[in-house]
Amino acid sequence: MTGVKVVDASAVAALLFGEPEAEAIAERLEGARLAAPSLLDFELANVCLTKMRRQPGERDALLAAFRLAQTLRVERIAVDHAASLDLAEATGLSAYDASYLWLSRTLRGELVTLDGKLMAASA
Repeated sequence: MTGVKVVDASAVAALLFGEPEAEAIAERLEGARLAAPSLLDFELANVCLTKMRRQPGERDALLAAFRLAQTLRVERIAVDHAASLDLAEATGLSAYDASYLWLSRTLRGELVTLDGKLMAASA
């Protein structure tokens, strides 16, 4: 097994909802210990809701895909919100995104994201 990788909602959503980047994300995650802030499930629920509103005819399929998140072996970890807030302020990220960055730095793991601003901040 390779080291830990912190996955954000954009990366997990790509996998769950079969987005074009899913295959590349799956390859990057293979064999790694996966971790994410506890807020991951809230963000995934919001992605699912947005997709359901845009594609009401796909509601059942989207909900089924969302439920697959529980089968992924992603360890949910509580973050230091004060430290994440400091990081958000310093980087210009949202507090949500900064929590992924904080966790990747704390665990010394690669951050896997499709969010350009978050990716740039992690470099």
